[in-house]
Parts: sequence; structure tokens; C-alpha cells
Amino acid sequence: MLGLKLPTDPRWVNIVEKNIDEILTDHAYCEQKAASTAISLIVSFPEFTELTQEMIALSREEMGHFKMVHDRIIARGKTLGRDRKDHYVIALLKFFPKGGSRTTQLVHRLLYAALIEARSCERFRLLSEQLEDKELAEFYHKLMVSEASHYTMFLQFARQYGDTEEVNKKWQDLLTYEAQIMKNLSKKETIHG
Repeated sequence: MLGLKLPTDPRWVNIVEKNIDEILTDHAYCEQKAASTAISLIVSFPEFTELTQEMIALSREEMGHFKMVHDRIIARGKTLGRDRKDHYVIALLKFFPKGGSRTTQLVHRLLYAALIEARSCERFRLLSEQLEDKELAEFYHKLMVSEASHYTMFLQFARQYGDTEEVNKKWQDLLTYEAQIMKNLSKKETIHG
């Protein structure tokens, strides 16, 4: 369904299981960054009315997810830790060259967002199926369903605003590039790393 070319190593869940507080902190910041991405798209491309409307709704939803994760952290008697670099996203952002037309920049940002959401969805599926904590597994199942629609929305907008054939090629190339990144990840208790 997601088209990812390299699935997450299933042993990643074992790492997460031993570090639930760390994954929850990382996850909270991922939700916050997703909301920020939606707001950034509005600020950068306000003339795309349909996109703006969807990004308004998405930013609200992602901040709602942030609150849900933050509430889980508090319920565990913890506080939100500090944000850390997301090495996955840093590596991913090196794929497309800087510059180009506004439309090209928009398409690239939409493709990045689609891939990040797809990988999050895949990770949430693994957590929902393999975590021993059934309440937390159910929580991740619900988030997985939500993330799947985000991935398809971003991909649809990329195809809508760019040349569909060219977008599809860039998407496949980006998926191949991302698979190479993933070979060195899945070793930490982070959503993408």
C-alpha cells in the first residue's frame, strides 16, 4: 500500500519496547513538526487555496496528535524531553536540488511530506502489531489509520500541481533513495531513525 522499497527491520520494535519514554518524546516532536510543515506550506504557497484548506485542517489534527502523545507522556509520570535531530529527515532533504520554480519547490516539499508520512504510517503499523503494551498498541493503530490518509493527500497534491508523469518518476526515485537511507537506520528508539 505505501510503496516503500525497504521495510523497517522488525527488530526495531524491540529497541522501542525497551525505550518507550524515548519513542514517545520523539513521536511528540514528529507530530509538532508535521503541524509546522502544514503551516509552512500555507505561508509559502497561499495561492493554492485547496492545499491551504487541507493544511489548515492537517495542522489542527497534527497538534491534536501532539497533545495525545504529550498526554501519554504525562500519564506515565514523565515530562516531554528535548527535541533532537531527525537524521532520517536530514538525509531525505538532500535528495532534491535546491531552487527551481515555485511549483517545482512545492512538488518536492509535497513528495518529502508524503514519504515522511508513509514511513510514519509503516512504523505505527509495526508498533500497533508488536508492542506488548496493548493500550499503546491500540493508540498506534489509530494513528496509523490517520497517517495513511496524510501520505495519500500529499501525493495527490504533488500530482495535481506537477506533471503527473514527472511526479510519479520523482516519487519512485525518492522511494529508492529513501530505501538506501533506511539501510543505516532502525537502530534507535525514534520514529524515523
